[in-house]
Parts: sequence; C-alpha cells; structure tokens
Amino acid sequence: MGALSHYLEQDGIATAGISLIRPHTEKIRPPRALWVPFELGRPLGVPGDGAFQMRVLRALLGILDSPSGPVLQDYPEDAPGAAAADDASGWSCPVSFDRPPAEETLEVQVQREILQLRPWYDLALERRGRSTFGEAGLTIEQVADFLLAWASGPRPDSPHAQLSSPQLLKLAAEELKVFYLEAVAAQPGSISGRRAADWFWGETAAARLLVALRQVCIDADEPDIRWMGRNLMVPRDQWSRFGIDDRWWKADGGAKG
Repeated sequence: MGALSHYLEQDGIATAGISLIRPHTEKIRPPRALWVPFELGRPLGVPGDGAFQMRVLRALLGILDSPSGPVLQDYPEDAPGAAAADDASGWSCPVSFDRPPAEETLEVQVQREILQLRPWYDLALERRGRSTFGEAGLTIEQVADFLLAWASGPRPDSPHAQLSSPQLLKLAAEELKVFYLEAVAAQPGSISGRRAADWFWGETAAARLLVALRQVCIDADEPDIRWMGRNLMVPRDQWSRFGIDDRWWKADGGAKG
C-alpha cells in the first residue's frame, strides 16, 4: 500500500497509512505514514478498545494536513494491555519454572526448561499429528546449542549445509519459540496466543537468550545482522518488558516525521 500511495497522490488523492514495521516504511517512503508500536496484525491496538482505536485513527487522519514529504510520524502511545479474553483464566495448569540459583548459567537454565517441556511437546505432537518445529533439520537440543554458541562466544559454523550461520540463526530463533509455544499449548485448558507469548517472554530463560542474541546481532559488523537483531529477535510489543528503547533509529539518523 505504501508504493500504491505514490500513484494515488499523482492523481491528486491525499493518502496516509499506518506502518507496523518502520524500517520498511523508511525504504518505501510513502507520502504520509504513522508508525505505531503495536503487535503485528493489530494496526489499531488491541481489540475491543474503541476509544484507543479512535485516537489512533484521529492521529492518522491528522497527518493528511501535512504536505507530501514523505512524512513519517511516530504514534506516542503504546497499546493498552490485552483484553480480558487474552488472560490465563482458561489455563488449568500453567507451566512455571522454579527460580534458578544465582550461580546457574543461562545455558543450564535453557537446557533444563527444554527437558521439562519435552513431555508436553511430545503430547502436542501426538494430539495434532504434526508440528511446525523442524524446519532447520535439527533437534531442539541442537537448536539451543547453536543459539547459545552465538550468544556466548565466537560465531559458530552452521551445521546446515544450505544455510549460512546468520541465516540459521534467524531460523533457529524461530524454532526455539515454536518448541516452547507448541509445548505450552498442550497444557490442560485453553490459552490465547497473547497469553502464551507473554508467558514465553516473561517467564523463560529461552526469552532471555533471545534478548542476549538481539544485542549480539546489533553489535555485529554486517548491516543485515544488525537489522535482524533490532527487528526480528524480540517482538516490539515485548520491548518494554526488557527496557528496550523503541526509538533506537533516532540515534542512527533514521527518517523522522
């Protein structure tokens, strides 16, 4: 839609669009865009909050008064918390992990979590007869070892014949999340996708591993790896949990509205 807006403007039709991925909008440079720091798929925030959604729409319509720049403005509010339907009320037996000893390494914590989740993942696989885990062709233990190696030392070689180490890093990070989320979905009761994501990012050592990998990628020399760290390792709707500044591009000289 960002590219289409250029053609509409040529015919005298003013346009304004919502951006969920700011770097993409910076490259496309539509005439007017409002970047919102919300979860992907929710350009107006969480469902059911009409007042908040109206504020977003008013902000979007407000930039129609701006001349074609391109203009890229940041919406100043974070989305409010998820609606009541996204809570854990239907989760009969939520997975919880004991607080690890202070001296225990992140590696040991992740390995112990995987061991605890394995029966639940196996149960989920038996029930569904399929899994989205396994695209990398590695076991979950191999996935974790590869990610831990990236986080703790020299960049490891890729054990995948067709993927470079950075390419496998992105896939392995997704594989780790898939394993955890499919395992927790096998718990008794029901759990929404939002609640499962909050559990993963708020309570697991695996999430802390991905946060560490985010910084490793940002510190890399290659621009594509830095971009991957900033945009793919930790979803924006979880940044505040880890104190991540969602205006990092300002310091990098990114486009400004």
